[in-house]
Amino acid sequence: MKRPITSALLAAALSLSLVVPAGAVSSSTAVEAIQALGIITGDSSGDLNLSSPVTRAEFVTMMTAASSYKDSIGEGSGVSLFKDVKSDHWASEYIKLAVEQGWMSGYVDGTFRPDDQITLEEACTALLKMLGYDSSTLAGSYPSAQLSKASSVGLRDDVDAVQGEALTRQDCVMLFYNLLVSDDSSGTVYGTTLGYTVTNGEVDYSTLVTADTKGPYVASADKSLSLPFSSTGATIYRNGALSSLSEVQEYDVYYYNENLRTVWVYSDKVSGTLTALSPSSAAPTSITVTGTEYELGTSTAIYKCSSQGEFSTGDVVTLLLGMNGEVVDLLSAGSVGSSTSSTVYYGTVLSSQKGASSSSTSSSSSSSVQTETQVACSDGTVRTFYTSTGTYSVGRLVTVTVNSSGTTIKSMQSKSLSGKVSSDGSSFAGYDFADDVEILDTDGEGGYARIYPSRLAGETLQSDDVIYYTLNSSDEIDCLILSEATGDTYTYVYVTSAETSSSGTSVSGSYEYYQNGEQYTINGSVIYTAKTGGAALIYEDEELKNIRQLEDITITDLDALSLTATSGNRSYDIAEDVQVLLRDTNGSRGYYLTTLSEIDSSNYTLKGWYDDFGCSAGGRIRIIVATPEE
Repeated sequence: MKRPITSALLAAALSLSLVVPAGAVSSSTAVEAIQALGIITGDSSGDLNLSSPVTRAEFVTMMTAASSYKDSIGEGSGVSLFKDVKSDHWASEYIKLAVEQGWMSGYVDGTFRPDDQITLEEACTALLKMLGYDSSTLAGSYPSAQLSKASSVGLRDDVDAVQGEALTRQDCVMLFYNLLVSDDSSGTVYGTTLGYTVTNGEVDYSTLVTADTKGPYVASADKSLSLPFSSTGATIYRNGALSSLSEVQEYDVYYYNENLRTVWVYSDKVSGTLTALSPSSAAPTSITVTGTEYELGTSTAIYKCSSQGEFSTGDVVTLLLGMNGEVVDLLSAGSVGSSTSSTVYYGTVLSSQKGASSSSTSSSSSSSVQTETQVACSDGTVRTFYTSTGTYSVGRLVTVTVNSSGTTIKSMQSKSLSGKVSSDGSSFAGYDFADDVEILDTDGEGGYARIYPSRLAGETLQSDDVIYYTLNSSDEIDCLILSEATGDTYTYVYVTSAETSSSGTSVSGSYEYYQNGEQYTINGSVIYTAKTGGAALIYEDEELKNIRQLEDITITDLDALSLTATSGNRSYDIAEDVQVLLRDTNGSRGYYLTTLSEIDSSNYTLKGWYDDFGCSAGGRIRIIVATPEE
């Protein structure tokens, strides 16, 4: 199983995506984009001071940041073009660039007047020149010609200032955003010439953030981050939630955007046996640990896994993962935190078999035949572990400990809780849920489902619903293992035929059903009590023991957005993974998989089946069959 890499969705990973209707760019959207580009930056406290006026010197620095020269110009370095701009003036290099490019010029008295406030007409004239519009493209005299042209190309959209008025920083936000989405004199959208994506008159925010976000880096032993800006007033995210620098731990992976004064921290780590290097150990680009393939995302990680590095197949390692699940660095298992530290996983056994050939570990030079055990862990990830012990039965609930000494799998000791989950899904039995809480429902037969707190909101869990839980250092529940609490672990099907036959002393059964749109048949000597309609397949010792009927209802109203259905005066919740089957009333008279959005109660007769098995958080509609109205 290969872990997906989604770097193209960086903005979503950073929890900063902005959604506005096409053609209706909001002020906040423009501010975020212009700040991400570094065209306008905040003060030492991060305040953008948008109501403050802008000087001519400040404006040329903004122009530089909005040009292809943004990374090649620095503060004053011995250039003096004007008598009021000395060689050590902080903006002398920016002013020199603006003059050389023909964007702006000085006055006839030999001054530039860097501290004068810039007016709307001066700014528009300069930006039109950046776009390549010369005097031949203007009609009339200054400044009406420049202001008219600026309006026609869209530069003045949502800018409040009028002729003769000095610009505020807010005015400049809109001017420069408009600059990026305007056509230059050749008909090309200006922002695209700088490498940004502009669609439907909007700048793709994710490309801006990606371009100026630095990292990944790894937090040092003292938990400090090396940042090029003061952390005072900075925004810190840890694992996608607002946080603070005090929450950063050693070996956390972090990224920062200096313009946004924002830091993103990730603590995702994976420990286990390194079992494969691809395409080769000489130049690996990915590795496999605990049965999952991870991309090597840095030169450090690639070197450590190469034949010249310190790790090879069979070693027990800890991976430090970046925002997209790539390997930023890797260490010997147990070295994260201290020489005695361990990584612990909780989950249910999916398979376990002897005979897995694993390469030698760093502490052994000989190969050994080991037990390969697949465990569905509390974060929903299936991991493969190698041990020198016996096999483990399917459905067994276990804790897996990985450290420098190897991997140990033990049966989970019961540790129960009971109580009501808060209506907002934030707490249970007197404890808050951690932001990164992992909840796994299990059924004892290898069935499992990753559950999120919102799924349990308002539900009451009994003591036999909760098998195990752990608390973090803040006394929050960070792991919760359930036993058939939601009904989400069962295999739901729609039975279309259930027939039995006898011949002499022998009896046989034949059952046909649909599962996720695929048709299956069971034939054999086992007789089940199943009838046609929605059902759940019940397994015991990995064998089908029963086909349990679901309760049926006639759906009179359906709300696909809220996942609710009405039958008479009663409302039912619909499972997120509900199977919706469209009945063919003409041709083959079979069933076809469709979606909730494709059906309604006006044009279809809707039949629903829900689990009424007594699960504390069950009672969801699992199957819906839609029959077209005649």
